Amino acid sequence: MIEDNQGVQYDYVVGEEKQLNELIKGPDIMPLLKSAVNAGASSAALVNSAGETLFRYGDTDREAGLTVKKPVYLEGETAGHIIINGHSDRKHLLEAIGELMFNAVKIILQSNFKTLLATETHKTVVYQSYEELIETNRKLKLSEGKYRELASSLEKQVQERTEELNRAHARLLHQEKLVSVGQLAAGVAHEINNPLGFISSNINTLNQYVLKLKEMLSFYHAAFDKKGPSGECVEESKEKWKRLKLDFVFKDVDDLIKESLDGAQRVKKIVSDLKGFSHIDEDHESDADINAEIDRTLNVLTHEIPQEVEIVKDYGKLPSFSCNPAHICQAFFNIILNALQAGAKGLTLRIATRSANNMIAIHFSDNGPGIPESIRNRIFEPFFTTKEVGKGTGMGLNVTFEIITSYRGAIEVESEAGKGTTFSIMLPLPQKVENV
Repeated sequence: MIEDNQGVQYDYVVGEEKQLNELIKGPDIMPLLKSAVNAGASSAALVNSAGETLFRYGDTDREAGLTVKKPVYLEGETAGHIIINGHSDRKHLLEAIGELMFNAVKIILQSNFKTLLATETHKTVVYQSYEELIETNRKLKLSEGKYRELASSLEKQVQERTEELNRAHARLLHQEKLVSVGQLAAGVAHEINNPLGFISSNINTLNQYVLKLKEMLSFYHAAFDKKGPSGECVEESKEKWKRLKLDFVFKDVDDLIKESLDGAQRVKKIVSDLKGFSHIDEDHESDADINAEIDRTLNVLTHEIPQEVEIVKDYGKLPSFSCNPAHICQAFFNIILNALQAGAKGLTLRIATRSANNMIAIHFSDNGPGIPESIRNRIFEPFFTTKEVGKGTGMGLNVTFEIITSYRGAIEVESEAGKGTTFSIMLPLPQKVENV
């Protein structure tokens, strides 16, 4: 049984029966006991219903004199007592201290009892079925005033949910990287298929040529076995040479071999560019050439760049930048791909790099449709995308933002509808220490 400050009594049933020492802890009661002694009592103590001392403060060697004893109630039952000892000539003071202690302990019990109720109610709700939660929710709404204090117990749950969201966000960032790898894989497959296609075709044609050459050589071999070719054999060989089109074969075979070698070299370069872009052999920070990393990114995006798109490079001389090159390439990849996918016909993408004031500046400027002002402040938000459902995760530019800021850099966007967009990246260089 607990009584509020309006004199209204409530019955609280909180699982198993609780003991006094479960509801009152040292930090709750010891300041009160110390205050009682400071106010004039010789000693003050809290004992349980069995007379066992739970908490005590004061001079235990001078307890003779007057003793004030106040009961402590728990659910309508006497759970213990407050014991105040002091000089007999301080009777009124000791009784006042006892009354004050009684009221203070009652308030502590009320507060701790409600907290305990809130905790056990929360545990019960978590394990209930959906239908039970609906019913519990209805009951909680009817008792909203009674359980308003439950809000204080939600702090831990909010923290857990925040940690869970952070983990989910990390998983989404990783997923976005996998999406980019998937796009690259599809593009590289397309790029490799082209040279492999004509290499395969050339080899098939070359095989037909070899068969014709074998046939002709076999004819010559058989003719010479007859003690030299006769005039009739010579005429027949000329006819066969013409029928097999060996003049064209000898002329075309060199071109076939050259094209095949060029195609093989192109496949080798594509694989090299992809390996350079991903930095698959590098899993740590190293000194990177920003200009070279931009070129690598453009190379692996060749399949995404239409023939009519113009890429203008305006590279300045840059110092090396300490970073994970794969991360930096990922940031450039997302910006360039975004410009290519959003751009209209006649797109020009200008990429400029400069170094000044201990900073590396990279600018990606295009003459595309621009970004509407209404959404310009949201483009770096996770999950935000203007693409159709299923065609974009909304994490590309957010990943870029996370990468750039992880190196204490900054990324800004300027855009005007119908005139284009500029993404500017600023990367700080290490401060030089001057000798004094």
